[in-house]
Amino acid sequence: MTSVTSTGNESQLVHIGRQAIYDRTGEVVGYELLFRGGSEATEAHRRNAYATSQVIVNAFAEFGLEQLVGDRPCFLNLTREFLVGDLPLPFGPEQVVLEVLETVDVDDDVYAGVTMLSEQGYLIALDDFVLGEGHDKLLGLASFVKLDLLDVEADTVASTVAEVRKHKHIKLVAERIESSHHRALAHDLGFDLFQGHIFGRPQTLTAVSLNPSRMRRLELFGALTASDIQMQQVVQIVTTDPALSYRVLQATNSASVGLARKVSSVHEAITMLGIDRIRQWVALMLVSDISEATEEQLSTMMSRAKLCQMIAERLDVPTDSAFTVGLLAGVAELVAEPLGELLVRLPVSTEITDALLHGRGRLGQVLSMVRAYEQSDLPALKTGPVSSAEMARAYLSALGWSQRTMAGALSTQRRRPPRPASVAGS
Repeated sequence: MTSVTSTGNESQLVHIGRQAIYDRTGEVVGYELLFRGGSEATEAHRRNAYATSQVIVNAFAEFGLEQLVGDRPCFLNLTREFLVGDLPLPFGPEQVVLEVLETVDVDDDVYAGVTMLSEQGYLIALDDFVLGEGHDKLLGLASFVKLDLLDVEADTVASTVAEVRKHKHIKLVAERIESSHHRALAHDLGFDLFQGHIFGRPQTLTAVSLNPSRMRRLELFGALTASDIQMQQVVQIVTTDPALSYRVLQATNSASVGLARKVSSVHEAITMLGIDRIRQWVALMLVSDISEATEEQLSTMMSRAKLCQMIAERLDVPTDSAFTVGLLAGVAELVAEPLGELLVRLPVSTEITDALLHGRGRLGQVLSMVRAYEQSDLPALKTGPVSSAEMARAYLSALGWSQRTMAGALSTQRRRPPRPASVAGS
């Protein structure tokens, strides 16, 4: 079982667990994000690199961090692979706390990796901390230490608290508080933060996902690992897969808190994220190994996007933005999600939002014309600035482009599948 549930060929459901962390006044100050294999799951059955990859991809590129935690920090469990750099962290240190799992053996490589992450600005938490079991050496790097109150004797908890308090920079988190006795003990011992079932059980949140085809991810990763990589090549691969385009826009939104402006195209989003960050996201998608939409569905969406682009060129409208409008219109249909809810998670410009939601502006005019042609709305086509004959020729050209693009990508993949050698466990 994975954290993706099939809903047919059109889309999948993705799931993530979320449990609140409270301060001494009872205010929610953060959330721990947890792997969940299904909408009915109440606990994680995996705590490996796969589970961590799923949580990261789902949190940042499916739900959107703002939708999950608002402006509060999120705590993410990390396995050894992430701590030592075998697997990438495709996000900056803002708004995240990296939890070192108690199952990780803190050897020299882990210590060096955690040190580097701390120096890069990431906050570190030690999960289920126990004195004398090897994680003590990380106390100087940690900002949070989490102690289990359910399965540990009160005297042991008290002595651990006293030892950790010698490090003045550390905040103590009492976890697995499941009774009023545990809550009183945590307050008496001076814990700073609190987490447990007595405050609220973890929620399992579900969203509809449009997942990038594995073929396209492999192709993109191959391009990204080339020594002579060109930005235009990356843009071309991403924009020929609606799901990758959506993921890139979503990742831009999650990674760009505080940006003064919104992006107006996938090209701009890729430029904003940069090659290194795109490479990290694609590597993580490979590890997460999520199912794909059908080639026919992707081809249909690409045809629409290309048709929007071609009509925009005739009308002297920005073609990149028109292509993005066409893609997002198709994404919304595929995941059966209201456009308004989808757009709030993306950093797209006001012009794109107005075009998609209200048909406004020149981009809205382009999309309306394309939809009218798809629906054989002859009256609407007769009053438009592009004739029915021109629309037909453009449509056939867009359809041919889409089919050639998909066939070419498939052929390339069969002949020479790129090998993501730097991704451990993929």
